[in-house]
Amino acid sequence: MTNPPKDAAARKAVEPVICYPNDTLPAVDIDRYKTALAGALETQGQRVPPRDAAVVRVPAGSFLQIRSVEGAQVGDLNLFNANDLSERFYSGKTRALHGTHVTTGDRLWSSFPSLRPMATIVQDSLDWYGIDAFGGSVHDVIGTRCDPYTHNLLAGGHYHHCCHSNLSRALATDQGMDVKEAELLTHDVLNVFMCTGFTRDTGQYFMKGSPVRPGDTLTMFAEIDLLAVLSACPGGDCSAQHSSDVAQCYPLDMAVLTPVEGALGDWVSPQRNGYNRNHGV
Repeated sequence: MTNPPKDAAARKAVEPVICYPNDTLPAVDIDRYKTALAGALETQGQRVPPRDAAVVRVPAGSFLQIRSVEGAQVGDLNLFNANDLSERFYSGKTRALHGTHVTTGDRLWSSFPSLRPMATIVQDSLDWYGIDAFGGSVHDVIGTRCDPYTHNLLAGGHYHHCCHSNLSRALATDQGMDVKEAELLTHDVLNVFMCTGFTRDTGQYFMKGSPVRPGDTLTMFAEIDLLAVLSACPGGDCSAQHSSDVAQCYPLDMAVLTPVEGALGDWVSPQRNGYNRNHGV
């Protein structure tokens, strides 16, 4: 290790600055959304089998609710613009704007060049968890998704029920494309119900047993037409294992809830980002 300079303590004591102050983001009318959710009716449902994935379409102006139904289980969520798969969830920018974990009032942002809200979290039954003594919290945008490539790198073998593979298979089936084509569209996820953080001594990504229990829900408002792809992770509650057939796994449910007519008032879907894409050329 390099010998520290004489002013090392002073350098480390510099106060941090928030990279992206978010007080100028478009305001979230959370009361409007909650009122619409209170009267919304379930119009579509989809069960996600353990160690597999499923797809549901969520029209703009409706809600996607993810439910724990039989046991503690986490899920990896991909979101696409249902009319343009090149616009998809951008976990890195969501993390930069809102933090490592998301909850009620936070938004899930789309990829460049659109960079607009895809969904807004309206209800989170695990919002009580906060940040624990280990630095862990729920619903992270820091993990990528368990995948067979990293599994092969670290453990060898060819495991086909990692979330990356589950999401790719489900998307391929839905879109009628080859799975190798579909996996190029599969992207970093929202880890629904997963409890994660970074160790303070080594900075390593950690997981711990999720606090989710049957009856817990995460509900988000679709700001645009969404194609939602959810994998029930092979790690179960991620208390010990993932990317294996060892952990006890359970299904998850996805439900589409449609507000009654007029409940959203004059709400309109957000436009794509206003940058002119000239890039100084």
